Amino acid sequence: MKNRIPTIASLWFILTVLNINAQVVTHKLWPEGIPGLILNTNYSEKATINEGIPARFEKVTDPSLYVFLPPVDKATGTAILICPGGGYSYLSFNREGYAIARWLNDNGIAGIILKYRLPSDIIMKDKSVGPLQDAQEAMRNIRRNASKWNIDPHKVGVIGFSAGGHLASTISTHYGDTVYEVKDTISARPDFSILLYPVITMDSSFAHAGSRRNLIGENPAEEAIIRFSNELQVNDNTPPTFLVHAGDDKSVPVKNSIVYYEALRKNNVPSELHIFQKGGHGFGLAGDRETQSAWPELCMKWLIMNGF
Repeated sequence: MKNRIPTIASLWFILTVLNINAQVVTHKLWPEGIPGLILNTNYSEKATINEGIPARFEKVTDPSLYVFLPPVDKATGTAILICPGGGYSYLSFNREGYAIARWLNDNGIAGIILKYRLPSDIIMKDKSVGPLQDAQEAMRNIRRNASKWNIDPHKVGVIGFSAGGHLASTISTHYGDTVYEVKDTISARPDFSILLYPVITMDSSFAHAGSRRNLIGENPAEEAIIRFSNELQVNDNTPPTFLVHAGDDKSVPVKNSIVYYEALRKNNVPSELHIFQKGGHGFGLAGDRETQSAWPELCMKWLIMNGF
């Protein structure tokens, strides 16, 4: 049975109880105020709890990090920022958040879930950069707290799913964009990227229509289309990338991953692309289903191969 409740107290209880063997830290992204905020008391954050698991967030107003730290004796020093998907209209927090953090912890990696704001003209002066602001500040916060969280600041990557994959590829190509005032010199560039069935382009011929509409509007300017078509923003400083997609994905065409991979290769960025015959969309860790269930092991081998 599903139940909608306010997020903070209940979420903290759930995450703590379900991760007895992992240290969990909650961390507000903008304690001094969210940039570009429009105050609206009629817009309130909601969480959907399904069988005791936080399954979904909507109307995020309190962007935060949920930091899952592995036991100190197993920690590798690597950390990965997790960007759940949901078409930029909600966050798939269970399958593409909590489950991923637990998998990373099992491999000695800090899994840090980003509860990012979803694009909205109601609460943002520029909705197209709201998620990017949160992602940039998340990367900087991880590095600022690296010593406290037992993290190597040079081994901080990002993983994103679907629209979260768009955000992950956006932070990977727009990490240097000035989208808010930064008071230090901490870099927002991920050291590596892992993209699962990602939305990459805003080109209407193969974009995910809902993500495109939610991020840049119903009738976006050409400049916005180009800016957030991340295959067009790759350069030789884009982070090494591991891509996973299913050929039968009917929500986000596999061409999204292909064009990003081609751009990475053109710019001599170390990269790897796995296209599985089946899997559809939103398969997450995939369990023991078809061949796409091999991706977590392949990903760990890729991280080791590249020194992460």
